[in-house]
Amino acid sequence: MDKLTKKVDRFDWTLTLILFLFFLVSCLGIYSAQTAGQYDENFLVKQTFWYVVGAAIISITILFDSIQYRRLSWYLYGFGLLLLIGVLAAPESIAPIRNGAKSWFITPLGSIQPSEFVKTFLILALSTVATQHQEKYLEKTFKRDFWLLLKLVITTFVPIIFIMKQNDLGTSLVLLSILVGFILVSGITWKIILPIFSTGASLAVFIIYLVVQRPDILEKYLHVQEYKFNRIYAWLDPFNHSSSSGYHLLKSLSAIGSGLITGKGFGNREVYIPEGHTDFIFSVIGEEYGFVGGSIVIGLFFLLIYHLIKTALDTNDPFNTYVCTGIISMLTFHVFQNVGMTIQVLPITGIPLPFISYGGSSLMGNMFAMGIVYSIRFHHRNYMFSSSRSLSS
Repeated sequence: MDKLTKKVDRFDWTLTLILFLFFLVSCLGIYSAQTAGQYDENFLVKQTFWYVVGAAIISITILFDSIQYRRLSWYLYGFGLLLLIGVLAAPESIAPIRNGAKSWFITPLGSIQPSEFVKTFLILALSTVATQHQEKYLEKTFKRDFWLLLKLVITTFVPIIFIMKQNDLGTSLVLLSILVGFILVSGITWKIILPIFSTGASLAVFIIYLVVQRPDILEKYLHVQEYKFNRIYAWLDPFNHSSSSGYHLLKSLSAIGSGLITGKGFGNREVYIPEGHTDFIFSVIGEEYGFVGGSIVIGLFFLLIYHLIKTALDTNDPFNTYVCTGIISMLTFHVFQNVGMTIQVLPITGIPLPFISYGGSSLMGNMFAMGIVYSIRFHHRNYMFSSSRSLSS
């Protein structure tokens, strides 16, 4: 009985409550979005099913501790690469092309997108790289920091190459955000980080300038057709692209803007939003529940991020801290990008809102990440008063 009580106490009930609130918000948003009339499927029932599958994933994931995850990290990473290669190599009857991207497997349960799981596989691999480096090199030097940076970059860009081959820019950006998070917390000297980030930011600004002012240069020297920049054109000036690439953004702005402070109420939507149950579910919430509803949703994500930060600080295991850092980076970028694209702060990239947008692969991938957080919370107390025990023992 005492053992059962201790296990119950060690279970992360706070995270369970947060995920349950996300489930309720997701159900409300999807139910309202699917009533727009163009859908024949019941996405609410499907999303509930995927949440049940996600709960099962968590129940399995929590059984493994950080030692086992560290030992499994490279196997999972390799498995993820095989899945990415498999999508590219598979015939279209198994892996069809959708919206110009070849990123899904067709299964009896529905479409599965391997890259959603690769995100967490990458986090585990990067955590292993950073932890092993810190254990091997106790004394920091410029050369050793540069070597760590090189290992992190190579580990990240291998899956990015395959994901870009699938024509999936959004997921590639998520992996880059995970890499940035690791670089910032891995202890690499700012003498390396600052020049790299400054150069990257300058290059990004220069590319945007070329896209807007001189697309002919990109087309001539990099062989990039101008039509591929339509999303950036639509982002900067959606009104001149209202019938094409700017259509979704204008509908989103209209929906959120018409919601005002408190919204129009549940089911009282007036603006038709394509894909409102997936990438633009925040627009649906903004119209029905206004600024208040949108703020509550963003507040839930702040609560989740705070809980993950607290978990990272509570554990005395560097590997667990790195894992939490990667998950925080992944979720933060997802939320910032998804909400930002619905209000014209960022270009549209097709990144879903975690735990709320409809999507089995996205939800299962995020639940897998949450399962690791549950595991950290459940198992880390075994080592709380031990300063000598390491994951490699």
